[in-house]
Amino acid sequence: MLKLKNVSFSYDIEPVLKNINFSVEAGVNISIIGESGCGKSTLLKIVYGLLHAEGKIFWKNKKLLGPNFNLVPGEDFIKYLAQDFDLMLPLSVADNVGKHLSNFYPIKKKRRIRELLEVVELTDIAGKKAKLLSGGQQQRVALARSLANEPEILLLDEPFSHIDHFRKNNLRRKLFRYLKEKNITCIIATHDSTDMLSFADKTIVLKNAKIHAEGTPEKLYQNPPNKYVASLFGDVNHLLLKNIKSETVSRKRVLVYPHEISVSNKGTKAEVLNCYFKGENYLIEAKLNSEKILFDHPEKLAPGTQIQLQVSEEVLAKRIK
Repeated sequence: MLKLKNVSFSYDIEPVLKNINFSVEAGVNISIIGESGCGKSTLLKIVYGLLHAEGKIFWKNKKLLGPNFNLVPGEDFIKYLAQDFDLMLPLSVADNVGKHLSNFYPIKKKRRIRELLEVVELTDIAGKKAKLLSGGQQQRVALARSLANEPEILLLDEPFSHIDHFRKNNLRRKLFRYLKEKNITCIIATHDSTDMLSFADKTIVLKNAKIHAEGTPEKLYQNPPNKYVASLFGDVNHLLLKNIKSETVSRKRVLVYPHEISVSNKGTKAEVLNCYFKGENYLIEAKLNSEKILFDHPEKLAPGTQIQLQVSEEVLAKRIK
């Protein structure tokens, strides 16, 4: 188990992280989310041992001392994939992946390199020099290299940010399946809602240097404690309750995702302002009384169209505190 106790850190006077406490069981995938500058990357660097922080960090009851006590920063059993890939550009893809593998067993080394290149889908360019690769390809090489000497903990900082969307989803499925099979603990700092929702066992939200919220992705998405948390998963409406429930005069606000709003002949009147094609449907921006609202709709609606919108009682009951 990885355990952080009262971990605090600042680059200057203002704290970047303050009294961070959480634990991660072996083989569990944790996503760290929050707006830019909230301390996600800093937290990974502290766990790895690149930055010295106040507080205590343990792995399997062993205290990790940090760079002030280690001649070479970083722990051997932890691998950290930063946003700059740090590849040896003159070397081939295969040589970069196998850079830290022993040459004493060459057949075993080649087998391991091939296995990892299959995970990141780069077997067809194994002999290509890293300097000739795209940013996305370099990121995949760096990801494979981080797994070469199999770590107990893998720290990933925006690991799919440069990868083409059409390839990203399949790569994620293969990578996180591999980590589960090998029982590798993973902490991923990300802005991508798919990383948070589809692959994390637990999500930690950072804000104002502290843990703002934590729980399973399902819990945080379905019952977000506030607009900040909900907005990290995508578009969200923060609506006056009385604007979508005419029989109430409450000044409370309620969080509603676009897909939870439907056009109905029993709803509140609204006027379409803009329409955005999303592929599977359209995102409609409308004016609802004095507020702007976003909702999903299967058909294109022209600006100026008068409609009525409704949110189910089930959704409202879940969100109204």
